[in-house]
Amino acid sequence: MTAAPVLDPQRTALVLVDLMDRVVALPLEPRKGTDVLAAAEDLATAFRAAGALVVLIRVERRGAPEQPPGSGLVAGLLRDGDAEIVKQTIGGFQGTGLDELLRARSIRTLVFGGIATNLGVESTARAADDLGYDLVFVEDAMAALTHAEHDASVRLDFPRLGTVVSAADVRFAAR
Repeated sequence: MTAAPVLDPQRTALVLVDLMDRVVALPLEPRKGTDVLAAAEDLATAFRAAGALVVLIRVERRGAPEQPPGSGLVAGLLRDGDAEIVKQTIGGFQGTGLDELLRARSIRTLVFGGIATNLGVESTARAADDLGYDLVFVEDAMAALTHAEHDASVRLDFPRLGTVVSAADVRFAAR
């Protein structure tokens, strides 16, 4: 991990991917879904306190008349002022209006957490990089189905796209 950038809360958003009951309950590595959720909740609290946007992305299956149980965001995660994005692809940008929402608020930096590191988080981050956003990845606010999948994203892919940090290293510029 490298030194965390000092974040401007007016131009930064926390992007949390697929923190839904049915996803958090999966057998995950290198940490349990409940540990990812706890780290994400702490980050969201800090971002809200700093006046930064919190974006919560969840998936719905295309063409399904009814979504599987546990498809909503974990209860209590979404708060007033947060943005909820519903995707139907692995990544959070395709057809969701996320880019437009972020640009309308002059957001330039995205800080990522969620499940799964190598799927929803990485797919959303790759699209964000293509769109020109600066990226920060909070390693201890993510997990995948296997340690190897998580590690490949965190050690090989994410450093090419942005900065990998721990939750304790996330800092905001003084106002």
